[in-house]
Amino acid sequence: MNIRTGVLLLAAVPAFAQLPPAMKTSVDEIVRTVLEATGVPSASIAIVKDGKPAYIHAYGDAKLSPKVAATPEMRYKIASNSKQILASAILLLAEDRKLSLDDTVSKYLPGLTRAREITIRQLLSHTSGYQDYYPLDYVAPFMTHDVTAQQILDTWAKKPLDFEPGTRWQYSNTNYVAAGVIVEKITGKPLIEFLRARILDKLGMQSAIDVTREKWNTADPDGHTRFAAGPPRAVAPEGNGWMWAAGELAMTASDLAKWDLSLMNGSLLKPSSLRELTTDVRTKSGVGTGYGLGLGVSVLANGHLRWRHSGGASGFVSMNTTYPDDKVSITVLTNGEGTAASTIARKLEELLLAPAADPDAKDCLERAKKLFAGLQSGHPDAGLMSDDLKFYFTPETVADFAASLGPLGEPTGFSQTSRQDRGGMVERSFSVKTGTRAFNVSTYVLPDGRFAQFLVLPMVADR
Repeated sequence: MNIRTGVLLLAAVPAFAQLPPAMKTSVDEIVRTVLEATGVPSASIAIVKDGKPAYIHAYGDAKLSPKVAATPEMRYKIASNSKQILASAILLLAEDRKLSLDDTVSKYLPGLTRAREITIRQLLSHTSGYQDYYPLDYVAPFMTHDVTAQQILDTWAKKPLDFEPGTRWQYSNTNYVAAGVIVEKITGKPLIEFLRARILDKLGMQSAIDVTREKWNTADPDGHTRFAAGPPRAVAPEGNGWMWAAGELAMTASDLAKWDLSLMNGSLLKPSSLRELTTDVRTKSGVGTGYGLGLGVSVLANGHLRWRHSGGASGFVSMNTTYPDDKVSITVLTNGEGTAASTIARKLEELLLAPAADPDAKDCLERAKKLFAGLQSGHPDAGLMSDDLKFYFTPETVADFAASLGPLGEPTGFSQTSRQDRGGMVERSFSVKTGTRAFNVSTYVLPDGRFAQFLVLPMVADR
């Protein structure tokens, strides 16, 4: 099928937001630096910010012999990022009352190992126990030959389970081949037709193809690998059928961003279905898996909710991440194996989710330095303290502060290390270094700037 122009590919999504020029420059520098360091030939990225596409760009070469520059209109194989889309297809069928996530596999595939004990939910969450048919990160000899879904299931899903159903999490592509077959049995049509009718066409993802059923266009990028620190080499794809249902889709970065928009906006799935897709599935013992249904789920240390998945096919790696509460997503598609896609995604995450501007930080730092110095001398400024903190700093307490901190002299380093809101105040932590000791200062600051807490805790000094 023909790929439409970049403008048309974005027609089904909201109008563009704009990254500030300085941020665009930083994005470009990140991607180009990572490509150069890893030897991956090209990357195509899509950034959504404030719920709108904000930056679509391609870097490097889609082909090396002869060289062809990558463009945003080119499709890349997204591999296992297809899983969240298949899981959503299952959820749409559940909304149609055609199946239930708690149906056992035996209802549709009775010949599989212990099919009466394994549910569709366990297939989609990788808690079934079925062994993975594609754990290697290269194409083994048997994978150079074409295969059918039934052959995969006959070989890997009829083995003894790797663990008791529901007791562990273990990534397995076999689960999604089984899920794909279930979709086809229920709908009576090829999986890609159902995906197009219920998901891809509705979201305007018109570049998407099933690489196991549709030809890879000569205008699309070549896949590449590297052997140690050698040059990038063109690499042959898997035999036909190996990627089916577990990672069959290819598309532009901008089209995968449309999928992210549908998740953060709740425009495709009912709220109950979206919760199923994005809720951390727990094992029977109650341990969280960090995985929903075809999608990794986590909360970053800075509090940002993150839905993420990676994908790897011969010569291609993708990383797709959505931060639903922030209305941000980052899509990175590469035509080379290795860590380029994940490194770019991580660095863009750090850039886009940087801490919010903190206009009071400088003044608060100076007040913290002043109160610390006052405690060293034994004469802290009461004007810097709340009534509660004045009560805390009894004469005995101040004497201990002065006796232990005073001899250390003026700090050689004093900096803020964290900030967050809590209890109507601002919680700030500071790192203080002297010639021989290091301290963490834990504070709470009232809206009027006074400290409600000022705890000085010894730390191990960095050498």
